[in-house]
Amino acid sequence: MNLKIAIVDDNRRNRYSLAEQLRISAGIAVILQAGDGGDYLEQMKVLEPEQYPDVVLMDIEMPGMNGIDTVRNSKTLYPSVKYLMLTVFDDDDKIFEAIRAGANGYLLKDEKPMAIIECIQQLAELDAAPMSPSIARKTLALLSQATLVTSVDKPASVQLLSERELEVLKQMAIGKDYKQIAATLFLSTHTIRKHIANIYEKLHVTSKIQAVNIAQKNNWV
Repeated sequence: MNLKIAIVDDNRRNRYSLAEQLRISAGIAVILQAGDGGDYLEQMKVLEPEQYPDVVLMDIEMPGMNGIDTVRNSKTLYPSVKYLMLTVFDDDDKIFEAIRAGANGYLLKDEKPMAIIECIQQLAELDAAPMSPSIARKTLALLSQATLVTSVDKPASVQLLSERELEVLKQMAIGKDYKQIAATLFLSTHTIRKHIANIYEKLHVTSKIQAVNIAQKNNWV
């Protein structure tokens, strides 16, 4: 079954170009395109729940309702929809605001099409929190300075995780995606996906950010 994707960007050329790039994947269907947050929310109103996009690629700086405000409003209206920020901005304030608003991932627009497709699949299938490497490093720095509203403070014990799961978690903490982790640990990507799913289940979290935050608080990484 195809993953349903929406693209929200005020630049029409960017929207169409990205839509064409995503169509190289047989498992992805672009079902909605919008020029700003208000346009996106209006289009969502006429959809039935089963028609909602699985993942929305959301620009940040747009006229009218910007991407961060759109995500903040949408999370209440459409909690099942996941939001992947796709933007040229990598400054700390934008990252922090987007995560607090409920963004599920954060990529820079210069990522290659296949990398964006892989991140969409990670987000939809694993409920991961895909990020460009530079964004992941900045996010870890933010986490070391402040506790995010989205972080989970449930007690956790390192004994919950196997030695291999801890290795995977350490690789996640330095910003590697599942393919890079697989190459580093000489394992298949399928095995890494399973390890990440087990880590989330054992730590009672739903994202990479939350898992890494717990690991840092407990000095596992």
